[in-house]
Amino acid sequence: MNIMKEKKHHVENWFKALRDQFCDSLSAIEGALFERKKWKHKGAGGGEMSIMKGKVFEKVGVNISTVSGQFSEEYRNKIKGTKNSPNYWASGISLVAHMNSPKIPAFHFNTRFLVTGESWFGGGADMTPTIVNQNDTRYFHAKMKEACTPHNEKYYPEFKKKCDEYFYLPHREEARGEGGIFFDYLNTGDWEKDFSFVKDVGVRTLEAITEIVKLHKDTKWSDKEKEAQLIKRGRYVEFNLIWDRGTLFGLKTGGATEAIMMSMPPTAKWA
Repeated sequence: MNIMKEKKHHVENWFKALRDQFCDSLSAIEGALFERKKWKHKGAGGGEMSIMKGKVFEKVGVNISTVSGQFSEEYRNKIKGTKNSPNYWASGISLVAHMNSPKIPAFHFNTRFLVTGESWFGGGADMTPTIVNQNDTRYFHAKMKEACTPHNEKYYPEFKKKCDEYFYLPHREEARGEGGIFFDYLNTGDWEKDFSFVKDVGVRTLEAITEIVKLHKDTKWSDKEKEAQLIKRGRYVEFNLIWDRGTLFGLKTGGATEAIMMSMPPTAKWA
């Protein structure tokens, strides 16, 4: 097995294992199971969606995929390492959780490894509350810092800033949520170190989500608060359809539309 093939193998297996950890932990909170559905990529490979709906989670999806193919001539200029070849290989995991309670934030997480003529990791995690709870915000960011600092003290402030800049709606002149971390094109030259960081981001995000959900899952809310949540979800939809690069990447590379749109909330409203 050559070195890159071995790296791909380790990454794909980690994303599967992390998917199982997310599903097991969130199932335990909900008292229900995820439904899984596989899909095939138009190039090669494919993925698997895991979706759960219940009293706590109005909809939570955990998707994994490993795909390969060729970028279109139109799109390849937007991706690193495609100067001499349009070929790519990509593996990743993504989670989006939309809660029934407006007292619990929505959560987004993804990490990925992409190989073209170059290779790199990308991803991050962020939190979008309807009703901002400063204790939740501090705890979530503490977990993000906990994932970053052991690997590089500059990571957390740098990746927090990138998250704030990325998850922003220019047409609304407002942030999507309370931020988190976001990174792309991560390749320090030490693959094992980079991979270890990516794994820590996944584990700390799982810890943050489960703790915050458990803390608020039994808190009552009002119809007015639920209405505010639906309006906030409208902003979430606007960001994903207008500004999100991940959505565009999935659509441009022949991904399963149902899996790509998994991130959308089950209900939303515009005032």
